[in-house]
Amino acid sequence: MPAEDARGHAEPALRERSAAPAGPGRARRFPRGGAGRIPPRRWRTKDTARPEGGGRAAPGDAPAPARQWPLLTVVGLVALGLLVTALDAFRAGTLIIGLALLGGAVLRWLLPDVGMLAVRSRFTDIATYGVLGLAIVLLALMIQPDPLLKLPFLKDILHFTLTK
Repeated sequence: MPAEDARGHAEPALRERSAAPAGPGRARRFPRGGAGRIPPRRWRTKDTARPEGGGRAAPGDAPAPARQWPLLTVVGLVALGLLVTALDAFRAGTLIIGLALLGGAVLRWLLPDVGMLAVRSRFTDIATYGVLGLAIVLLALMIQPDPLLKLPFLKDILHFTLTK
């Protein structure tokens, strides 16, 4: 005879067990499938795969900073760029930050193992670091006053959007 819940409804036949017991000495059971239910065990992830190239950048017996030198290089250059920006050299600081991200993209492309610099797939990491780095460098070159890079169509776009 099927068990009944608190409202007096019959519970469906159960096949799977979860790891959490429902009470003293009893395992909580869940039916297969259905919305809001725990999927069968064959669908559960056993482990998270490391991103390709996510191995150590130095041997395992090396100290931690040496194993993560690609990440520390990029983070150190970004920190230097932030410091230079805080010291009132905005263009130079943002250029350093953008070049650090571009350098991270190059490291991710060239090195087989980059440690924690590998967050996603190789293509996604290179595209993300490269696009963000390039955007920051281009914006740093267009900083007013006296921009080093002048794009004439930007003035036309701004004029068109503000006058309509």
